[in-house]
Amino acid sequence: MAPNKKYDYLHLDVFTDRPLTGNQLAVFLDAEGLDADVMQRIALEMAFSETTFVFPAEDPGTDYRVRIFTPRAEIPMAGHPTIGTTFALAHAGRITKAVASITLGLGIGPTPVGLEWRGDQLDFAWMTQPIPQFGRRLEGIQGVASALGIDAAAIRDTQLPVRVVGSTFPFLYVPLVSQEAVNAAELDRRALLRVCQAAGIDELGVFVFTLQSGEEDRATVFSRMFAPGFGIPEDPATGSASGPLGVYLVECGAVHPDAAAHIVSRQGVKMGRPSEIHISIGIRGGQVHNVRVGGKAVVVGEGAIAADDGTSIRAQH
Repeated sequence: MAPNKKYDYLHLDVFTDRPLTGNQLAVFLDAEGLDADVMQRIALEMAFSETTFVFPAEDPGTDYRVRIFTPRAEIPMAGHPTIGTTFALAHAGRITKAVASITLGLGIGPTPVGLEWRGDQLDFAWMTQPIPQFGRRLEGIQGVASALGIDAAAIRDTQLPVRVVGSTFPFLYVPLVSQEAVNAAELDRRALLRVCQAAGIDELGVFVFTLQSGEEDRATVFSRMFAPGFGIPEDPATGSASGPLGVYLVECGAVHPDAAAHIVSRQGVKMGRPSEIHISIGIRGGQVHNVRVGGKAVVVGEGAIAADDGTSIRAQH
């Protein structure tokens, strides 16, 4: 990291069109010169669910290389950082309305992002995700209920099972009977670790949701996500869990294939940061062939990180 060099960043709220809602993201658009250790410490300093760092393209057919960090680890793919970084690039004039899509180089490889414009402004972005895989179904739900601090009767385990599903990394999907049950959940990490150990799986994020929605709510599901193992006690919007959620709902028959292209997950309400994640599942010949997650984002601030040397950083606002 060059002495006294400043690295500018944009602060966005993602999966929302209203400032001070959605999922927060810091995007460093000119990250050349930053090594992985410093990027990790900056992500911890920012203390958002994720922080992204943009570099020139490394692979043919990609437009930019993007690295994603939670406060505790670099991860190969995530939804709200991909959508938010795309909006940051548009805000900075690095992509324009002449472009219908870009391809970002993520840790999982080239990732297409479709763009929808309103005049000169980017209005909506769609991220293509890997087709998710189904993992274990957890038969004993009492331990899961205890880990969430709810009664076992609040878990739907018939048509909608408690199950591991994921694309790049897995989540444990826990269907609940009502919005009240979703809002009542409080994850006990030690209890979760016991559940995972008993099931023979690694610790993973827990995605709780219900199909119950209010009359004024156009969402398909009402959801929350906990991932303390990633340094994220609760996430206001989780794009990487939303693609698998859509496939799970279709595979379980909770969403008809005719409606699979128009699924909406409302997340972050309990945190006071409501988010709206759009999910589009493409089905051909009865099989899932395309998974996209999309949404809006707004720029709410900007700043810079300055360095005196390779080990000392300070924030400037």
